[in-house]
Amino acid sequence: MTAERPAAAPRLRWPLTAVLVTGPSMAPTLRHGDAVLVRRGGRPVRPGDVVVAVFRSRPELLVVKRAVRAEGGGWWLSGDNDLVTDDSRAYGVADVRGRVVARYWPRPARVRPKLI
Repeated sequence: MTAERPAAAPRLRWPLTAVLVTGPSMAPTLRHGDAVLVRRGGRPVRPGDVVVAVFRSRPELLVVKRAVRAEGGGWWLSGDNDLVTDDSRAYGVADVRGRVVARYWPRPARVRPKLI
């Protein structure tokens, strides 16, 4: 997800904040247009978590990426789509603002039992 801002990226002010995903970098896990809930605080970030963060080299850019490893007091982040390189490979270490806890739009499809 990228959200271009003229100054610094917005801060997450509430414990739960809605974020709209833009761009293909997290496909197939998250797609352009998905809406997710982000939790600020709570348990510490672990490798493998999907997070909302700001790259230190691009403070105006709010991104949704996967945390890979703690590094330099921040996190090395990666997108799930290997064809898109707008992650730590390009921008370096990021500061995590929150952890994605749920995708709420579009609604997940309900699994209906098949009748035999």
